[in-house]
Amino acid sequence: MAVDVLTFGCRLNAYESEVIKREAKDAGLEELRGGAVVVNTCAVTGEAVRQARQAIRKARRENPDARIIVTGCAAQTEPGTFDAMNEVDLVLGNEEKLKAHNYRALPDFGVNQFEKVRVNDIMEVRETASHMVESIEGRARAFVQVQNGCDHRCTFCIIPYGRGNSRSVPMGAVVDQVRQLVGNGYGEVVLTGVDLTSFGADLPGSPRLGRLVSTLLREVPELERLRLSSIDSIEADDELLRALAEEERLMPHLHLSLQHGDDMILKRMKRRHLRADAIEFCQRVRALRPDAVFGADIIAGFPTETDAMFENSLKIVEECGLTHLHVFPFSPREGTPAARMPQLDRALVKERAARLRAVGDAAYARHLASLDGTRQRILIERPGLGRTEGFTLAALEGGQPGQIVEARITGHDGERLTAVAVTQEAA
Repeated sequence: MAVDVLTFGCRLNAYESEVIKREAKDAGLEELRGGAVVVNTCAVTGEAVRQARQAIRKARRENPDARIIVTGCAAQTEPGTFDAMNEVDLVLGNEEKLKAHNYRALPDFGVNQFEKVRVNDIMEVRETASHMVESIEGRARAFVQVQNGCDHRCTFCIIPYGRGNSRSVPMGAVVDQVRQLVGNGYGEVVLTGVDLTSFGADLPGSPRLGRLVSTLLREVPELERLRLSSIDSIEADDELLRALAEEERLMPHLHLSLQHGDDMILKRMKRRHLRADAIEFCQRVRALRPDAVFGADIIAGFPTETDAMFENSLKIVEECGLTHLHVFPFSPREGTPAARMPQLDRALVKERAARLRAVGDAAYARHLASLDGTRQRILIERPGLGRTEGFTLAALEGGQPGQIVEARITGHDGERLTAVAVTQEAA
């Protein structure tokens, strides 16, 4: 029987799910009668945990004889929640999920003293090992983990308690992984981590993210596109900015961990930047790379947020020139300082999130219109759909998933570009 892995949350989880598949197979889970389902959870919001619980119940209904194993950030931060579910056979922490022997803790393997919960103190983990994967199932681009954990303690965030402190994968191991994935046919690789721009602080010589990017582009010349996942702009180093200015293979899309547009709220969040820092960063990058495109995470309805403070979040969309917004209505996470702050009415939080999304949608529509008539190189994600170098969604006919196609933009429908592939003769 196959081992099914259900993945929730971030790109790092998607990468780790490939490791889980391999480790679960090595542990012999495919030989179990009824098979196994591994649920790799996310803990970033209470809604993410609710969705995981819902998926577990559905998995049990559809697979009554399967062993159900729950892991990921929600399993790490609140193992008791899943221990209490009758549908669950085993709970593994974020470190335990990456090692085959932990899957053999199921009673099926003759364990004398079965422990349903195997979740150790993630803060005791000091290193992040390189886990080589050959592919990312169902993905046209490959994700590569270069960093894990976070040393910062933003007042709204539970993730450090699910991932531990910041630790980096050695550069040589990253280069080897990227080289292998490119050799297996991937034209685009995305570097992922919990706090990507903190990469290298714990490695000998303390290399920064810019050094890793430059090394990858030099050592793997056949890599066509290198992309970064979410970054903290205040930590972006000069070598990274030089790479953006000089390396066309480094994609001009940066997703910022912005979170808010008001200085007082940023301080209450314990962020390390102010609104002026974010605006200056975007201006600086655009001066170096005029085709740069910015996305951002923004929280609406953070505790104590006034109308004027919220207006600053609305304004920063235009001031930073943001086009790809991820808007989160604030939801308190038990165990975080923000959960103990004075909360806003839930209806107001939802209303502000809707207003922020509307501003983001308008900015995205303007961005789509600005690309009309241009030529773009599009990575085909699935038949009829792909992404530009700026990570803008585009519909076009032809091409195979994973192929990079030269295309002319003919318009948009408000949600995506429409494009026509340019033939070699026409090019």
